[in-house]
Amino acid sequence: MQPNRLSMPLLALLGSLGTAHAQDTELQRCRGLAEGSARLACYDTLADSRASRTRPMVAAEAMPARQAERFGLPARETTAQEVHSSVGTEFAGWGPNQAVTLANGQVWQIADGSSASLPKGARKVVVRRSLFGSYRLEIDGLNTAPQVRRLE
Repeated sequence: MQPNRLSMPLLALLGSLGTAHAQDTELQRCRGLAEGSARLACYDTLADSRASRTRPMVAAEAMPARQAERFGLPARETTAQEVHSSVGTEFAGWGPNQAVTLANGQVWQIADGSSASLPKGARKVVVRRSLFGSYRLEIDGLNTAPQVRRLE
């Protein structure tokens, strides 16, 4: 039996899921259908039912806190655009590759090679998403914002 052009990409996708799925009786039933449109509809139904069983459920109330917690980490992307925090009283500026720990526990590293010396003191900061996936550390009272990357 020769599959039609419409079912070829779906067959390739389902075939890449592994040999365990190839033995599945639902998949075998779809493969056994002779008519291309019926076979494709069977595969679509099968794919939809598997996707609904594996989709994670997340409480809507938990999302904003989780997004702010993960902001800037490369492992999982967030939709947050900025994080507000502060630096402690010992903050006296930054240098190339220096780690800056915020009051919220996040650790950011200076990524652009810049440096600045400031009088010691606590300051409010905002880390904002910038161009091309980069981030800027805006420090209250300064007109410069070093590029940073999140370490923790």
